[in-house]
Amino acid sequence: MKGAEYAELMAFLAVSEERSFRRAAKRLGLSPSALSHTIRSLEERLGARLLNRTTRSVAPTHAGQALSDRLRPAIADMEGAVRDVGAYQLRPRGVVRVNLPRIAARLVVTPILSDFLTLYPEVRLDLVIDDNLTDVVAEGFDAGIRSGDLVQQDMVAVRLTHDLRMAVVGSPAYFARLPLPQTPRDIRYHRCITYRWSETGALFRWHFDGAGESMDVEVESLVTANDTDLLLAAALQGTGLAFLPESFVAARIKSGELIQVLETWCKPFAGFYLYYPSKPHMPAALRVFIDFIKLPVSPLVQGNAAASAQT
Repeated sequence: MKGAEYAELMAFLAVSEERSFRRAAKRLGLSPSALSHTIRSLEERLGARLLNRTTRSVAPTHAGQALSDRLRPAIADMEGAVRDVGAYQLRPRGVVRVNLPRIAARLVVTPILSDFLTLYPEVRLDLVIDDNLTDVVAEGFDAGIRSGDLVQQDMVAVRLTHDLRMAVVGSPAYFARLPLPQTPRDIRYHRCITYRWSETGALFRWHFDGAGESMDVEVESLVTANDTDLLLAAALQGTGLAFLPESFVAARIKSGELIQVLETWCKPFAGFYLYYPSKPHMPAALRVFIDFIKLPVSPLVQGNAAASAQT
């Protein structure tokens, strides 16, 4: 339907309801003559007389009444749809889709889930665990969470954590069989558990900085996987050394289940950021999720502050 045709129907409904061209014209912000011309155009287009006019009254014809009865619920549905869209901008409700790696889900989102959903019961979170560098816009996500080094510059980025650091860890049972490495070069004599990117098939780099030099170490990968939980489980079982974010294994190190080595060779890198494309009309559900996850008083930041203090 063209815009002019819709305007004609709205004009007809106004006259039909007001039973007066003068009152209907005032309601629509038109002159009575312009409104009369609009009604004549509608009648000519439909080939039917819709209103009976006298000098003192206006009333719909049988055809006009039938049209009015059909139009009112349809217009009401459209107006309701428009109001509902507006409500999504004003009241937090609906689905927020977030793409994030498993480690970010564990460290960043899980601690705030219960409090957030309690505070905003009409919001639903669709969290897609994905360790690849997915294009969140192309795949229909509202936002993503990644290390700041991986966030594209055309995105709006909100810092969620302090800088992170990798850790080389192994179980006490593993180190009972082999000596602790003193430099990254010693890792070549150890069995290793390595992350493999499922999208490219490439192995995660074991990169080290320290003692005035920077190096990548080629490791003997006894196990490769694209799941950090599996790598952690293998390290706990004594399978070999794992290279994982320090915050991810901090509790296991503290409990003595894992031993951390080469600490001075592992330098901080950009922490996790929530990122999203610039949105001139951001849905309220996404807005409150962003505000909540970055709150300084949230368990997220408190926990990361503690982890940062340990590093």
